[in-house]
Amino acid sequence: MLQLAFVNFRKGSYILVEGKVESDRFYIIQGGKIQITKETEVVAEEGGNILGPGDFIGVVSSMSGHSQIETAVAITDVTLISVRRDQFPELIEKNTPVAMKIIYSFTKKMRYLDEALTRITLKKNVDTDITHLFSIGEYYAKLSKYSLALYAYYHYLKNAPNGPYAAVARERFMALKSMGVQVHPVLLEPKSGEMSRVYAEEAMIFCECQPGAELYIIQKGQVKITKIVDNNEVLLAVLKAGDMFGEMALLENKPRSASAIALEGCQLLAVNRQNFNQMVSTQPQLIARLTTTLADRIWLMYKQLANTLITDPIGKMYDMLVIQLEKMKIPFQAAKSYTFEFGPTELANMCAIPKEHLSRVLSEFLREPVIRIVDDRITVTDLVELSKQSAYRKKILEIERSRNEGRTATNSTVLR
Repeated sequence: MLQLAFVNFRKGSYILVEGKVESDRFYIIQGGKIQITKETEVVAEEGGNILGPGDFIGVVSSMSGHSQIETAVAITDVTLISVRRDQFPELIEKNTPVAMKIIYSFTKKMRYLDEALTRITLKKNVDTDITHLFSIGEYYAKLSKYSLALYAYYHYLKNAPNGPYAAVARERFMALKSMGVQVHPVLLEPKSGEMSRVYAEEAMIFCECQPGAELYIIQKGQVKITKIVDNNEVLLAVLKAGDMFGEMALLENKPRSASAIALEGCQLLAVNRQNFNQMVSTQPQLIARLTTTLADRIWLMYKQLANTLITDPIGKMYDMLVIQLEKMKIPFQAAKSYTFEFGPTELANMCAIPKEHLSRVLSEFLREPVIRIVDDRITVTDLVELSKQSAYRKKILEIERSRNEGRTATNSTVLR
């Protein structure tokens, strides 16, 4: 039987502290008001920083198993319902509306953070116009990745048969078909009733801006999540067996925010709206895992937003490697090496290093003592040294920032 504890905090009390690790519980506010703050807040919270009855605090850190991403202070006396992480599956069974409110709030937050990240790191707004599908087709055609181009052209024509590029897309599509380029019809138009899907290496699972109504669970293989921005493919994530993706389109009924491509041959479980609703009532552990996946991604997005404030390109790349290790919960051990699933150019793209600086920055980065390139992938030879270098570079930037602020304040005083 689900038994939840009630806890009270007096006005002015600290309930959560940013950076604290291993929080095993989150809270639902029953009464009173709480203010949340972050040491580095790049974008304001969409709903504001004052929370009240019915809101949640600490869910992202508790469900992801990562450190707290915010500090929460009681601005009135408050009463909270305490929920342990291991109680969440039972909460789904006993109080489904509360659990689903958390999931939907997560998807809304992810969409907001994704738009902010794209705007800040890529210097543009999220592109949801269906014509972007045509641009994606053009991009992959130029790279001779014809099956990916064929997929993009097909779905552009399906969704915009009379669109501004329809004639050109149709011509390109037929030309690729005449060249013998094949995409199995089942992969172009999967049957919604078939939950098990098999994809060959470099097959498009879904395309950015394409309407979507399914989420996927990887049963075997790896999938990369990408965006095409300014005629450049940006790697967002590499997912492995057990990971989920595509949930935002299913839960929010909005176009795909990124593309999913099989990095190797993979087998997926496709879950549509009907199957998802059934799983909520019959498979609470699976829905709890989805919540953990969403929490992981939100935690990562907050870290990536903080990374955008680092002005030193090498420091930015070090910090991004540390973030990826923290995301995977890889322990930082002295003399312990680790090989990532991506190379230096992909890392630079993650950090939004400008193209005009890319060659210089990569040349400098590859001279770093702890960095090696093995089979076009980054290998760090000492994880503790990586962490130290990242912290040292951030500390230097903080000192420089404080000095600049001090000079500004002094100059302002003199001018008076």
